[in-house]
Amino acid sequence: MEQTVFRTAVPIRVGKDLVHKHDAEQVLLTDLERIGADEFLIRADWGEAGRLIPSGDGVQGHAVLLTETIRQTFPLLCHAGYDVPFGDRLVWDEYRCAFGLAALRSGEGRPELRIACHDLIRRRDRLAGLSLDITVERDGERLANAHTRFTVQAPAVYRRLRGPHRDVSEAMAAARRLPLPPPVSGGSEEFRDAVLSPTDDPSRWQLRIDPHHPVYFDHPADHAPGILLLEAAQQAARILRHPRAGVTETMETRFHRYIELDSPCWVQARPLPDDQQGRARLLVTMDQDGELCFTALVSVADAQGD
Repeated sequence: MEQTVFRTAVPIRVGKDLVHKHDAEQVLLTDLERIGADEFLIRADWGEAGRLIPSGDGVQGHAVLLTETIRQTFPLLCHAGYDVPFGDRLVWDEYRCAFGLAALRSGEGRPELRIACHDLIRRRDRLAGLSLDITVERDGERLANAHTRFTVQAPAVYRRLRGPHRDVSEAMAAARRLPLPPPVSGGSEEFRDAVLSPTDDPSRWQLRIDPHHPVYFDHPADHAPGILLLEAAQQAARILRHPRAGVTETMETRFHRYIELDSPCWVQARPLPDDQQGRARLLVTMDQDGELCFTALVSVADAQGD
């Protein structure tokens, strides 16, 4: 496998294009520095940008903010670290994250993300696949450890992959034509951030896709964004455990298929035996038109001081 050549450079300042955002106020990363052949240091600033991130209350809201911070590293590393052209599409395969809840409850410094990239795949000298191991710290305390893998598709390949759903304008128009289902209570403090709608089954919901949401649809998309699915899984876990307090401590997720914007997606949650740390575990699945699209194994810790 071809090895990336290590080169020192001044830190790269992060602009909205590098993290695939249209709204500059939603950019959570400030600069990137290459510290090894495939290792990077990325700094973040949660200042004013944090108010735009969908959140529940207390530490759960900070976990949502942290997840979006991690997500923004994917396009940043591709473009600034590996010369992926703008216009190539990132396709999420898997994501695992363990939050340091005690550290999330305290501290006001700026987070730092140390990222090791591995299992790189190249085709014709273009990056085609990448895994990341991520450690997030603030004031010397661990906020999270995460692992993810995604592939990189050239525009022509992505269009073939998406088939009849490849047109962004048509997908957004279809989403706007569908009535927005009512939000379920208990999953999010704010009306706009509720991403589940109730059904007759208390452990099953319809995914609530609001194409006007300022964060999830900061720019037009041809499918439901991955960050929306992660939040839906956490809301499902909280609702199923209500009224028992608890916050997501770990997640293990797989993205099996795209969730389209033109038909309902159904979210199901069921309890599993507690994990080895005694935390409640739940399996959250999402299916659309009879096809499994997304799975998440969520471990929930008791809330303390939240």
